[in-house]
Amino acid sequence: MPVEHKSRPWRLREGERRGLLILGDLAAAALATFIALRLWAELDYLGFSAEFIRARAWWFVLLPLAWILLMVNLYDVRRASSWRETVKGVFFAAAGGVVPYLILYFTSSPGSLPRRAVLYFLAMVVALTLLWRAIYIRVFTAPTFMRRVLIVGAGESGQRLLKLIQDMWPPPFFVVGLVDDDPGKQGQEIEGSRVLGDSAQLLELIEREAVSDVIVAILGPMRGEMFQALLDAHERGVEITRMPVAYEELLNRVPIHYLESDWLLRSFVHEVRVSSSYLLIKRLMDIAGALIGMLVFALVLPWVSVAILMETGRPVFYRQIRLGRGARPYSLLKFRTMRQDAEADGKAHWAMEEDPRRTQVGHVLRKLYLDEVPQFWNVLKGDMSLVGPRPERPELVAELEKRIPFYRARLLVKPGITGWAQVNYGKGASIEGSAEKLEYDLYYIKHRGLLLDLWILLRTVGTIFGLRGV
Repeated sequence: MPVEHKSRPWRLREGERRGLLILGDLAAAALATFIALRLWAELDYLGFSAEFIRARAWWFVLLPLAWILLMVNLYDVRRASSWRETVKGVFFAAAGGVVPYLILYFTSSPGSLPRRAVLYFLAMVVALTLLWRAIYIRVFTAPTFMRRVLIVGAGESGQRLLKLIQDMWPPPFFVVGLVDDDPGKQGQEIEGSRVLGDSAQLLELIEREAVSDVIVAILGPMRGEMFQALLDAHERGVEITRMPVAYEELLNRVPIHYLESDWLLRSFVHEVRVSSSYLLIKRLMDIAGALIGMLVFALVLPWVSVAILMETGRPVFYRQIRLGRGARPYSLLKFRTMRQDAEADGKAHWAMEEDPRRTQVGHVLRKLYLDEVPQFWNVLKGDMSLVGPRPERPELVAELEKRIPFYRARLLVKPGITGWAQVNYGKGASIEGSAEKLEYDLYYIKHRGLLLDLWILLRTVGTIFGLRGV
């Protein structure tokens, strides 16, 4: 007998929400560009025409794309759901655009760049973007567009998932409850959600609660009845997702504490295979980025050197052995940001956010990420990449791989100046922090590609302008 597939309400996933945000911002910026050009032409009596745009404003067509790049840090779906974060992010984006434009304006020949037209654009794009984002928050974060999720498994894995969802605001979806075949758990409330039944009641619960997704939080053996119920649910149009996959989708991290012991061989090694063309393009990007970075290095070197020498004397640079791809050691080059006796005992120490060993000049260098600039030499040599897990010291790697599962896997790729962990987490100055960073690093290695590399580089630029270095 054929299975009747019941139509279900449209539920927006994270990728769909991000795409919607980008399209809305692009439309707002395009409309702001049109209004700015119209105001410029009419108020300055230039006449609004195609000839006017070709002669004086052809580069205005690039403003919507520039606005999308400036808004890059607001395409985090949860941040975009907060009105306070949205307002702050939009005004930061506007400031991040006006500063370089003013530098160009005052360094260009008089009359070569417009002044009021760009002001019109900034005013309109801020107003229209805020209007669109208000509509998005009001409409598309409503329960109507949220997925309704049933979690199968009320054990440690399911409890961890529920705790994770509780800590997220706004919530990524609505949890209707749990299902578990353990009779002792029936009717219990776990992390604010109730165990509604067992595998025999799964299909009934899906229909009654209009469930759109089922997340399977059972990492061990599964009873045949539960397996068959999940297959039946899938045939009825319900999406079935395993807990580790849901964890990745929610946090963009790999759940290292909730994986089977053979995960690295069974899944990870297979999925991290990348094409030789990607590796070639990535290396070309590294060389191009390193050459630009070396130019920046040459520009800041005299000023940074004088500042370091005046405060604490020599040396200006700091060399340290780090582990590269395949655990091959190399010498990392940085501007010195700590006292000369920072490790007088000869032991490796964690770098803390408010490290007392850090100099005043070092504090500024880290805040502006200028201490990392000499590493472009390591990128040019091939020891590092622009994007990858941050390199770690051999002593700390030896300690961390004993205490954190899968830690050695981060050495499958070249380390980077910036990475997925850096734009999402920052620096981990503890075992717990390193474990969380590893989850981001493994996610990057598993999903790496040109688009993800470019996304990380764009977000890094946003992080630098936000002065979030430590």
